[in-house]
Amino acid sequence: MTLVAFWFVVLAVVWTGFLLLEGFDFGVGMLHGVVGRDEAGRDLAIRSIGPVWDGNEVWLVLAAAGTFAAFPVWYATMFSAYYPVLVVVLVALILRGVSFEFRAHSGSTRARALWSGALTGGSLVVPLGLGILLGGLLAGVPIDSAQEFVGGAGDLFPAYALMTGATVVLVCLVHGAVFLALKTTAALRRRALGIARALAPVVAVVVTGWAAWTRVTAGDGVLLSVAEFGAILAAITAAAFVHVRREGLAFAATATTMAALTTSIFSELYPRVMVSSLGPANDLTTTSTASASYALTVMTVVLAVLLPVVLAYQAWTYHVFRARLRGPARAPEPPPVTSADPG
Repeated sequence: MTLVAFWFVVLAVVWTGFLLLEGFDFGVGMLHGVVGRDEAGRDLAIRSIGPVWDGNEVWLVLAAAGTFAAFPVWYATMFSAYYPVLVVVLVALILRGVSFEFRAHSGSTRARALWSGALTGGSLVVPLGLGILLGGLLAGVPIDSAQEFVGGAGDLFPAYALMTGATVVLVCLVHGAVFLALKTTAALRRRALGIARALAPVVAVVVTGWAAWTRVTAGDGVLLSVAEFGAILAAITAAAFVHVRREGLAFAATATTMAALTTSIFSELYPRVMVSSLGPANDLTTTSTASASYALTVMTVVLAVLLPVVLAYQAWTYHVFRARLRGPARAPEPPPVTSADPG
């Protein structure tokens, strides 16, 4: 395997890690106001991802930085083309990030509801936008022979890209619901399982349709690839495990669904990195967009040193916070103090 191919695989793995780990965070963020029917329940849902959500976003930073360093032409074309989408995603990420702290320290019900809305909206917009971006890489956007985007905002939303965004959101929802069922007890767990049981069959149908559309969009015939077939099988398996209330196995299946979904896109892309809707001659490829061999060699050494540290830290974090949450989300408010009437 050449260094260019190796770094394409690395970026595919990093994107997969981000959507797999942050995917359940997004799902919990979208669902926390539904499964938590009072402040204690909503707080408990948010606490389930509190120790890990910011660490999971490291993978998105790695994806962007890795693309910039390993494939600078791909980075330049993709970010200039999807600038409107990425700005919206960035704003949603910021609002979502600050909502955790601002909601926890808000003194009024109205303010807490406002920041809960920011958390819900941000958790929806980010996977939708990133799904549209990933789908657009395969569906194609107008790129000319100078490797520059020459279209408008409307060219960023082909039907397949929108379908990919919607599919990512739905998988995040069931992934988050199963995670909540795995991390909570009593009424919150029952409501999370109920949502997962309702969503999982729908997600299985949507993933099946998306996988078939992916194969057609890639132009590789009608037989599904291993990754696409794996996505369908994992989604069906998740629905089956949710139905029998085996949330641990169901979570593994939803994680596999998300990983297979991302792998399908990147495997169908290779050796391209962006498809041009103006014709195959204008497609961006790994070799035409990659950095020099020396730069890739240095990056490989840095990756070998830093990646084990990131993996070890995240594994330790998940190990420490592996237990179910059983206590109240926040201390009950003390009763108002009234002074006795001396008379």
